[in-house]
Amino acid sequence: MQVPALRFSSIITKTALAAAALGFVLMCGAPSAKANDWDDLNRRIAYTQLRYHEAVERFGPYSGEAQHWAHERHEAYERLERYRLEHHHD
Repeated sequence: MQVPALRFSSIITKTALAAAALGFVLMCGAPSAKANDWDDLNRRIAYTQLRYHEAVERFGPYSGEAQHWAHERHEAYERLERYRLEHHHD
């Protein structure tokens, strides 16, 4: 008779631990899911600007590397402008 009681207790304990772990993961993961798009876009622009200037200094303004980073920088500015239009930032 004691064996089924131990199994039942063990199942309840495991279920409670699993539920607590799941709750912990969900509560910890929620704030990180909220992204600050405005900061991300500005950070991307700053990064591409830096890489473009480094490529120009190292390889010249007409090098493949400089052209690549100029293109990336242009796309970053386009994304920022699209975000501004969608969210009415000034």
